[in-house]
Amino acid sequence: MSNPLIEQVRSALGTVHDPEIKRPITDLGMVDSIEVDDAGLVRLTVLLTVAGCPLKDTINRDVNAAVRAVEGVRDVDLTLGVMSAEQRAGLKELLSDGKAQREITFAQPGSLTKVFAIASGKGGVGKSSVTVNLALAMAADGLKVGVVDADIYGHSVPAMLGVADARPTQVEDLIMPVPTSSGVSVISIGMLKPRRDQVVAWRGPMLDRALVQMLADVYWGDLDVLLLDLPPGTGDVAISLGQHLPGAEVVVVTTPQEAAAEVAERAGTMASMMHQRVVGVVENMSYLPCPHCTPAGNEHRLEIFGSGGGARVAETLSRRFGYDVPVLGQVPLDLSLREGGDLGRPIVDSDPDSPAAVVLRSVASSLAGRGRGLAGMQLGLTPAGRL
Repeated sequence: MSNPLIEQVRSALGTVHDPEIKRPITDLGMVDSIEVDDAGLVRLTVLLTVAGCPLKDTINRDVNAAVRAVEGVRDVDLTLGVMSAEQRAGLKELLSDGKAQREITFAQPGSLTKVFAIASGKGGVGKSSVTVNLALAMAADGLKVGVVDADIYGHSVPAMLGVADARPTQVEDLIMPVPTSSGVSVISIGMLKPRRDQVVAWRGPMLDRALVQMLADVYWGDLDVLLLDLPPGTGDVAISLGQHLPGAEVVVVTTPQEAAAEVAERAGTMASMMHQRVVGVVENMSYLPCPHCTPAGNEHRLEIFGSGGGARVAETLSRRFGYDVPVLGQVPLDLSLREGGDLGRPIVDSDPDSPAAVVLRSVASSLAGRGRGLAGMQLGLTPAGRL
């Protein structure tokens, strides 16, 4: 006669999610065996996907907590094993739904994931800072968010998210994105290099393959939003993105000065040439709130880099495309914004009430609230015969 506690333990294990795949370990075939004796001792074996699983301590903690919370359980003896090659192949088949590799799910007509590419005309305007803060703001609102650090040469997103030295787990030829404490999942070419300090010196075809790998060979699961941090300018990656993700919407980041605004217009124009919609402009480093003014009288702004660049880009692109391209937000200069990026704690998390964080959260809400167009989507309807 089986112990009734076994089914209760199995149900409890169904609440434990693999921290990388973000699905119940019971659904993934990770629970190998469960035994419960009359004294309430639970002996169970949970299989890790790979021997060097970087988050095995998290799995150990979560499994113990879930099982010990079951009424009647007195103690837990947990063994962490490793999946066999056959079991990993079965897991890969489960995760990919039997689909051929190299299919970019976000490009399929039925995809419900909103894809935003964060672009700029030149480097140094804070594009990566904007990307990671938008990602954290959306995740804080309960959305499932992924970030692709597509800035192949200047991949700084992992450090800004506090996972600079992390490496993704690989199940067969399927790559797991690296989870962060904020709930955002991220993949970067920097995570796929043998060494963090190794220089990437690639040209067109290699860059295209790298982008496809991060989009198609990574198991993203069911995301609400995918953000791509693009390299500055109008080069190979921007062109490849237009070819592989034509439905992506583009946010252009600029700073107020004329030199930045002029090249930002080119980045927006490139997106339009690739048949992507530009949904707005973010003006970063817009102004410095006067340090001598009280918070209540914050009207005095020091325009260190001039003014009007974001509005100029928005007006030019609106006129050029024939539809409204708004200024989504003007992000002020903030010491916490820089410090948060250096420490791996973006400002929307480390200082959520700061002026910069308030603007970035507003931009994130605006983007997240956009409806996904139905053009090209399969609605699952079939014609009905006439009565």
